[in-house]
Amino acid sequence: MSSPVGVFSVGELPAIGAAIVTMGVFDGVHLGHRAILEATRAAAAEQGIRSVALVFDPPPDELLRPGTVVPRLAPPAVIVSRIEALGIDRALAIHFDEPLRELTAEAFLDALSPAIELHGLVMSRRSAFGRDRGGTLARVRELGADRGFAVVMVEPVEMDGATVSSTRIRHLIGAGDLQAAERMGVRPFLQGTVVGGDRRGHDLGFPTANLRFDYVPAMPPLGVYAGRATSAGSDVPPGQPSLISIGTRPTFHEGGDVLAEVHLLDFEGDLYGKKLGVDLVARLRDERRFADASTLVEQMRRDAEMGRAVLGVT
Repeated sequence: MSSPVGVFSVGELPAIGAAIVTMGVFDGVHLGHRAILEATRAAAAEQGIRSVALVFDPPPDELLRPGTVVPRLAPPAVIVSRIEALGIDRALAIHFDEPLRELTAEAFLDALSPAIELHGLVMSRRSAFGRDRGGTLARVRELGADRGFAVVMVEPVEMDGATVSSTRIRHLIGAGDLQAAERMGVRPFLQGTVVGGDRRGHDLGFPTANLRFDYVPAMPPLGVYAGRATSAGSDVPPGQPSLISIGTRPTFHEGGDVLAEVHLLDFEGDLYGKKLGVDLVARLRDERRFADASTLVEQMRRDAEMGRAVLGVT
């Protein structure tokens, strides 16, 4: 089976040459990830070679525990972009599939060649890879001594008495604690393709871009949020102030699917078919059912005023 576009199999990596490598899911690229990535960049710079991050997609837990779905703090392409923005020379999304799962740690390292000439591997104390997680820090140090590559160990980042992790951040976002998540380096983020809706927002004077996701995003509680939107290849200025509604639109529907709708403040334009990403900056209020459309519009105007104040928009 061929890999998804932009995602490599471990046996089809592009030629990179001598490199210091780190690997993981890197979901959200939080403070702990950044410590590992900075150690990778620094070790590569010291030797004058390339720094490489291998980003597993989908998360291994989804294959190791069938039926598991891991909500993502960001889609893979965004993770790759964030990693390279931190100074890593190449971030490569690696398709985590059954053949990869069955590779021993030794076989996995063998598979990196000849594309990557491994000079060093950066791991955390609890990192492990390969079949049955056989590639522990201790085992990789043995392999490095035999094969001639260095092993750099990075301590986990602690905050408020616990390790910073993607799982912890997902729980914080799910509980609505956006500020705690941001202190750990992750601002809640959603990215989807803008699709057509019932144009109810347009009719109410607040047109919205309805997002369709091609991944399972880590969602905050239902409600209205202030945020900033970006859409490459469109007329949307980077960081466009926006209101984001996450909910079921209870004023007009009983039940129904959860929708993510984005109203871009002071923007008019056609976004259908475009990718739109939004950083959620602050939660403005809970989702509520209103008596009628006019009462909802009054609240939406107040939401816009609060959003402008939060975002510093005049």
